[in-house]
Amino acid sequence: MIKDLTVSTFLEELSSKKPTPGGGGAAALGGAQGVALGEMVINLTLGKKKYADVEEEMQLLLVRLEEIRTEFLRLADEDARVFAPLAAAYGLPSGTEEEKKHKDEVLETHLLAASLVPKAIMELALEAINIMDILAHKGSRLAVSDVGVGVSFLRTALLGAKMNVSINTKFMKQRETAKQLDQEASVLAGTGMMRSDEIYANVEAALK
Repeated sequence: MIKDLTVSTFLEELSSKKPTPGGGGAAALGGAQGVALGEMVINLTLGKKKYADVEEEMQLLLVRLEEIRTEFLRLADEDARVFAPLAAAYGLPSGTEEEKKHKDEVLETHLLAASLVPKAIMELALEAINIMDILAHKGSRLAVSDVGVGVSFLRTALLGAKMNVSINTKFMKQRETAKQLDQEASVLAGTGMMRSDEIYANVEAALK
């Protein structure tokens, strides 16, 4: 499991010619790092008299961010799990019409699965970005720069995952399903970019 690897081991695996981990796992791990920075901001806010009025809200957000971080790591492993059968499916024989039909059906099933995982990463990243907005306004001023770093990681996770949606939907035969997934991913990406850029700009302004 990716969460059990050291940083150096993960990077060695990522840099190799092995099919996994790949962009999806890297995107999910980037999201987890962004969320962890959000958790740090909250932990630096909790217990401070200056932020007593947001203590309860911060505690609730901390619980949710911990859940999101865990889910990012699960999705990093899930991305690798769904890619393995997809990679194998490309090697199926297609010499006869029957073999070709079977290969197309198998590929379609695995292409869909390989599209849904990065889409889930995108949805999670957008939720975390919205939480970072709250932290940018209510979290400890001493850690506001970490909100900016965290939201940058989440923006990258969002857009990286979109690439993985697109590369899989591109080869799907069910074009209506592919089109729907692409549209949903585009909405998530557009919303997430707008929100994260706004948060980053607010953080920059707060640092001046």
